[in-house]
Amino acid sequence: MKNYIRILVYAISIITISCDDFLDSKPNQKMAVPKTLEHADLLLNDYSTLNSVYPTFGEIASDDYFISTANWSGLSDMDEKLTYNWSDPDIANSKQWQASYRAIYQVNQVLEVLKDIERNKQLSLHDKIKGGACFYRAFALHQLAVVFAPVYVPSNVNALGLPLRLSPDIDFKSVRSTLKETYDQIIADYQIAVRLLPEQEILLGRPAKISAYGGLARVYLDMSDYERAYAYADSALNMNNSIIDFNTINVGLSIPFKRFNSEVIFSASTPSAGPLGIAFCRVDTNLYQAYGAHDLRKTAFFRIGSGTPNYYSFKGSYDGSTSGIFVGLTVPELLLIRAEAAVRTNRGAQALADYNKLLKNRISNTFYTPSLENDPTKLLTLILEQRRLELIFRGRRWADLKRLNKEPRFAKQLVRVLDGETYSLEPNSLKYAIKIPQIVIEQSGITQNIR
Repeated sequence: MKNYIRILVYAISIITISCDDFLDSKPNQKMAVPKTLEHADLLLNDYSTLNSVYPTFGEIASDDYFISTANWSGLSDMDEKLTYNWSDPDIANSKQWQASYRAIYQVNQVLEVLKDIERNKQLSLHDKIKGGACFYRAFALHQLAVVFAPVYVPSNVNALGLPLRLSPDIDFKSVRSTLKETYDQIIADYQIAVRLLPEQEILLGRPAKISAYGGLARVYLDMSDYERAYAYADSALNMNNSIIDFNTINVGLSIPFKRFNSEVIFSASTPSAGPLGIAFCRVDTNLYQAYGAHDLRKTAFFRIGSGTPNYYSFKGSYDGSTSGIFVGLTVPELLLIRAEAAVRTNRGAQALADYNKLLKNRISNTFYTPSLENDPTKLLTLILEQRRLELIFRGRRWADLKRLNKEPRFAKQLVRVLDGETYSLEPNSLKYAIKIPQIVIEQSGITQNIR
């Protein structure tokens, strides 16, 4: 049975890779033959396709790190190289777009199988599979939207969003939906997942109900809908609010965190990316100093860079590896979402409690003292500072820059220096929506991001 499922996954991959709207040649659809509930369930266990394929362009373009001129010059991937200094190239390689749409294709295939299977015969399994498929589609669409679409603001909801592929049928033409339609679809899928997913999931890597609550909290934060962000983060944290006390772990290990550690409520990652590789990537010096002398994350997250004793590289991925970055959902992220949303919606006591809970588990016991800050403006600044420190290299900085640039007090100009030349990215630049790969534009006819 497992070998048969591998064949199904391989066949689906061929169809997706070859989809004429996104890539090159037309596929042989007869190869894809999943038919049963068990097949559909096993297809959702395809971790390499559904959990580890998400785009890195946003993280490459963000401001948490830098690379030397020599290392930049040595990058082999031209798309990554020119994204690093915001040169705004036509993206030649479609892999960052294609991989997420391959995941979407696979779960669409699962949903198609479910249409022909009577739900009442195996109610709980049917619901879990449908909820899981909708979760994966929502997660993949949101990852794509963060990178390839503009920030969501009420005045811009008719801007170009993503092509919404909601069927495994590959014979219909792709068109870009509006930004509102894109986010409406993400939310609708997550809401189905909330309704259908079980409260507990024993299969590592698969989502549960808390994962869908967390996904909705993240999406609504990106939309600056703080009431709903608060509500969904609160729902998730009411199911699980456990957080690792860094005082109790060996923060000096080269890989201090396991992939499925107790803080992870959904595990997801990206492929490796040259600029983010541990041999090249150096943490921004001011950001590193912001952790403070008694912050255990300084040792848990970083190590001295190879050959660069004055700079530090990141080792604190929750993926349990040094390739790619972790972009999944965690309890601390939800705690920070609830804290930010709370202070923005006049729930200061809750915001302060969440802020202190995080720091109590990150600062050395000998030196930790709880904050008593009750000024909402100051408390929001503190929470946003902790958001950056806690979620470094988690795929969230690009989204945060996009939404916070809409607030003048938090807007930031990004700067890179390479070989004595200075490059900059202005707040609210159109470049915050990375260009869609050129081959996609040429073969599908969809509109490129505005410049």
